[in-house]
Amino acid sequence: MPPERSPRVTLLGFTVTDELLAEIIARDTIMPTQTHTFAWSLIRSLRAAGCPVHLLSAAPVSSWPGNRQVRFRAGRFRQDDVDGQLLAFVNLLGLKHVTRFLAAWRTGGRALRDGGTDVLLIHGVHSPFLWFGALWARRAGVRVVPVLTDPPGVALPTDGRVVRLLRGLDVALVRAALARCSGVIALTPALADDFAPGRPRLVMEGIYAPDPGGDAPADTAATRDIVYAGGLSRAYGVDRLVEAFRGLSSDDLRLFVYGRGELANWLRDQAALDRRIAPPELLPRAELLPRLARASVLVNPRPVDQDFVRWSFPSKIIEYLATGVPVVSTRLPGIPADYTPWLSFAEPDTVDGLRTAIDRVLSLSEREAHALGAGGARFVRETRNPAAQGRRMRDFLAGLTGLGGRPTAPVSAGTVQPERAG
Repeated sequence: MPPERSPRVTLLGFTVTDELLAEIIARDTIMPTQTHTFAWSLIRSLRAAGCPVHLLSAAPVSSWPGNRQVRFRAGRFRQDDVDGQLLAFVNLLGLKHVTRFLAAWRTGGRALRDGGTDVLLIHGVHSPFLWFGALWARRAGVRVVPVLTDPPGVALPTDGRVVRLLRGLDVALVRAALARCSGVIALTPALADDFAPGRPRLVMEGIYAPDPGGDAPADTAATRDIVYAGGLSRAYGVDRLVEAFRGLSSDDLRLFVYGRGELANWLRDQAALDRRIAPPELLPRAELLPRLARASVLVNPRPVDQDFVRWSFPSKIIEYLATGVPVVSTRLPGIPADYTPWLSFAEPDTVDGLRTAIDRVLSLSEREAHALGAGGARFVRETRNPAAQGRRMRDFLAGLTGLGGRPTAPVSAGTVQPERAG
């Protein structure tokens, strides 16, 4: 039975307008596109389930000098009939956390005092926002539920000794704040187990975000395209994908990579050496989706032997499957079992393993490839759509607030697996 009243939600995080995101991408060293897409999918899912949503947001920018703007001002915004407030902060290491906490306390405190919020959802493991929830929202009788999409304190290759020490301190602060939360929504079980043990949880690895422009028309191409979209880095296995592709001998194959990252110049060099490899491109989502839909194979080559992968579910898996194109992926531990029939796994996750998996999909008959792709698209569209995921979140949050039965055990976003096409 659904709750008598859907919980009223304030989402604290980094949800901004499409226009502001475009400005950030144009001048920042990071590309928070997936964070943006997930946040708006989260909002649309909650609203589809009848939950009113208000936004408190900080601009998702890297610290100076990664982003040269130092002062970010407060303001109001509106998109898709959702109202939000931008939080002011100073974009310098150390001051960034302090000023975001103060802005959340001042602006967020006023918003929550109005009494129109049952649940404060906090997107991510940003310690200033988590401690605002732990210290203020709980005192106000508002349930605090972080949405765990990544582990805290992931070190970057460019981090110096001081930054690494600060990251370690931040991890300790995050763990302490999560211990005071009412529950968590986590992309993988490992995130909840490791960082919020014993708290009620909903495991929900992602949300299918329908393309506002509708399905892209299928083009008849003279080539068979192998496509990757995402961060262009060794951590994501892009170098392995290129080496795997170069071992495929067919002249009608083409490799396209879309994104930005440390391997961009290396990829341009590879394109100069092999005419079948296209130089990397960074495309807006509206242009990227038709490119994905025209591919013969979509590839997620992320290596499985890195520490962070047990906490990870790449959002591109859902986006890939929704196109109806066959998908090759490494077997990451965060991929739920009900995805298995719709993915072609590269095992092992080496250059040879990727090449074998890609070649296996290319060898399918047209009918087999269509059945595999269509089955994957139906699976995510029916089981991970905003309405389905919104109902899971609404029922979980209602249980925490007393609007429904309070959950006493971890909750998983399990689904009934559809019959496989073909």
